Amino acid sequence: MPDWTTIPFHKSTHSSTNGGNCVEIGFHPGVVAVRDSKSPTGALIVLPATAWTKALASLK
Repeated sequence: MPDWTTIPFHKSTHSSTNGGNCVEIGFHPGVVAVRDSKSPTGALIVLPATAWTKALASLK
């Protein structure tokens, strides 16, 4: 597993700037991590990149 403290995380451009409930996504070859933007050092949900792709496709 990568050291997620060194991986840049990105917040959606659709997220509000007023402290709303947002998630951030970090990418590493073959895996994707999701975290709460209000708790950047908290727990991560780490998924294989293929599972992330399928999850996004199911939302469309």
